[in-house]
Amino acid sequence: MSNRRSRQSSSALRISDDQMIDLVSKLRQLLPEIRERRRSDKVSASKVLQETCNYIRKLHSEVDNLSDRLSQLLDSVDEDSHEAAVIRSLLM
Repeated sequence: MSNRRSRQSSSALRISDDQMIDLVSKLRQLLPEIRERRRSDKVSASKVLQETCNYIRKLHSEVDNLSDRLSQLLDSVDEDSHEAAVIRSLLM
């Protein structure tokens, strides 16, 4: 009985081909490098997923860099100043 329930729950997690196409299309619209290409250019789903991962890594890197810059800026201002409060709120 638990095996049957396991099969039912795993089949409920599967998505249809139409859903997959829709999700890849939405990802394509969000990715700057792919979005800039002409509509007639075909891009495979695996390429879209690869570009999505690369884009997320790039965004994480930018967040880390900005966080480092804000930390350095915070170190250079008076702790009780308005600027320090703004920087602390950005880091939270």
